[in-house]
Amino acid sequence: MKKAVTYLLMATAAFQAVSANISDDKNLAEYVFPNNSPARVSRPAYTADGLHYLALSADGQKIVKYETASGKEVETVMDVTHTRETTISSIEGFTLSPDGSKLLVSRERKAIYRRSSMSKFYVYNIRTRQLHPLSVNFEYQREPLFSPDGRMVAFVGPDNNIHLHKIDYNTEVDVTTDGKTDHVINGVPDWVYEEEFTTSSSMAWAPDNMTLCYIKYNETEVPAYSFPLYEGTCDPMEQYALYPGAFTYKYPVAGEPNSKVSVHSYDVDNRKTKNLDIPAGNFEYIPRIAYGGSPDRLIVTTLNRAQTRMELFSMNPRSNVAKSILVEQEQAWLEPAVYENLTLNAENFVILSSRTGYTHAYQYNYSGTMTRAITKGEFDVLEYYGTDARGNHYVQSTATGPINRVVSRIDAKGIMKHITPEKGCASAWFTPTKNYYTVNYSNAQTPPVYTLRTIADKDVRVLEDNAKTKAKYASAPRREFITVTTPEGISINAYMLKPANFNPSGSYPVIMTQYSGPGSQQVLDSWTIDWDCYAAMQGYIVICADGRGTGGRGRAWETIVYRNLGHYETIDQQAVARWAASQPYVDGKRIGICGWSYGGYETLMCVSTPSTPFAAAVAIAPVTDWRYYDTIYAERYMLTPQENEDGYQTSAPINAVKNLSVPLLMMHGTADDNVHFMNTVQYTSALQAAGKWCDMFIYPNMNHSIYGCGARLSVYSRMLAYFGANLR
Repeated sequence: MKKAVTYLLMATAAFQAVSANISDDKNLAEYVFPNNSPARVSRPAYTADGLHYLALSADGQKIVKYETASGKEVETVMDVTHTRETTISSIEGFTLSPDGSKLLVSRERKAIYRRSSMSKFYVYNIRTRQLHPLSVNFEYQREPLFSPDGRMVAFVGPDNNIHLHKIDYNTEVDVTTDGKTDHVINGVPDWVYEEEFTTSSSMAWAPDNMTLCYIKYNETEVPAYSFPLYEGTCDPMEQYALYPGAFTYKYPVAGEPNSKVSVHSYDVDNRKTKNLDIPAGNFEYIPRIAYGGSPDRLIVTTLNRAQTRMELFSMNPRSNVAKSILVEQEQAWLEPAVYENLTLNAENFVILSSRTGYTHAYQYNYSGTMTRAITKGEFDVLEYYGTDARGNHYVQSTATGPINRVVSRIDAKGIMKHITPEKGCASAWFTPTKNYYTVNYSNAQTPPVYTLRTIADKDVRVLEDNAKTKAKYASAPRREFITVTTPEGISINAYMLKPANFNPSGSYPVIMTQYSGPGSQQVLDSWTIDWDCYAAMQGYIVICADGRGTGGRGRAWETIVYRNLGHYETIDQQAVARWAASQPYVDGKRIGICGWSYGGYETLMCVSTPSTPFAAAVAIAPVTDWRYYDTIYAERYMLTPQENEDGYQTSAPINAVKNLSVPLLMMHGTADDNVHFMNTVQYTSALQAAGKWCDMFIYPNMNHSIYGCGARLSVYSRMLAYFGANLR
């Protein structure tokens, strides 16, 4: 009880200090999104031969064709002032049909969740300049998908049904009719699939254009979640000026029912749908469907609920005959890359597998026989980019060290050649025929440089060098990469940002920042300018460490946290803090910790032990009990609460509030559809019951990103003010 009273006095002082300085630091703004973002180059819409690409003009008035090699303008493909039949004022986005004859253009986009949105779509015939709405029945549409011949477009309407627009006849056909809000969704995923399986569409056209396959999500039994909506001042909703509204959607928390999923086919000729029978009864999820180069080969990916077993089925939609072609199984969870990076070619497919303890690429034929181990070694392949005309394979990996990302070519003999620098972080995209590729490269000193190259690795031209960004932040602190060895003998990769005019004889406060989630990495030799650079400029040492459970160092390192989230992560973060405290230039009594989302969760775990080395903490949008989080993510690492009751109990910071003895600031958006604000509410309720409290700043109507109307600047301004009050 005495400790609780002391903490109340500390927290009160901190609150007064923060309240006295509520104006945001305008200098900090240059180190916060979006002001800190370098120029980016997105993958363009290439023509089939890769010799040209299309791009939208800056004013949204034209779609222009350019030559890939030179970047020279070739022709205007569409001009909104010269369309026939229908006129629109501007374009926000577009998609080129597979045959290159038509465009789908969109405008007035409305976001739904993280990846999903709806827009007003129009079909444009490049040759005739005819433009007409994609649908006459629905003003807005979702996930329109061209047929391979460009003559049809499947889309999902607000009624949760799939509809088919036949361009030649300008007609619209209903593919499904059973869609119903909060009950059945056809062709697009529910919330948890979209969020955790990184997908926004669940439809696939057969190569012969005769069949459309799709996933149906029956979410009738999924519990609904609601959170209040207020008028607010950022994009105010005046309808809630006096009485709050509510947003309700289906959100399955750990252990609760998921949507029941099934695969169906639609025959374009006879307009009939068919349920496709998957010959397995032990699956819970279908994260992907796609055709494998033939109309009688729909590849259906299934996962069990624990996400430890994946089975691929090759299905003939017309005969409804299916066969299992691959089973991939692990003791812990399967890496999401196994099913998210599945590459289907005409005669074979490539998967990423961690069967050796490291993630590598393997090639199979459609009979299910492995024909080649494309990569091998004690490193992880993160992306598989495909193969060129000579049979060379291209990957992104950690072959040159876990803090690096290198792009490599593997020839027919299995010899790997790195085609980007060995140090730093590189990624790539290729033209459809692999005649050109673009490299995005950066390191801690160099902002992203985008370079177009030939497949023979000759530089063609620099698309963006970010020279202005480099000059703008020339005086900003740079990451120093270090390795911290813990008392257990664990080597942890970390980086440090030191104050300007650093004095080794000084005594500096430290802010530790981290994310710590399974498979994640923050310690990378890549360009990042953020609030932590500004903090260093204000006299803090900033340290970030990737402890056990993070990615890039093989399965054993990552899966040690299985069924026991927060345990090893906390040991490692605290060990790094104690290492920092032992350095002659650090004041060991002035070390704080912060994090967002999983990082917020781990922040709470780190300050919820009796002997925490931290003096203050800031947790942003934290999970406070995995029972409150969604099925796919929570159960991937923890199984269900019914299967792992002790694990859920010990991994929840809400159950350890009695150990909290340092000032804590929590920040959360009230409209967070990902990590619900309830996490923070329940945590503060537990604090109250234990005779304790924390400081809090909430963001009305803000989602998990807490962005818009200066909110992001506010978050980091509040955080630094809080550390200023408690670590100075």
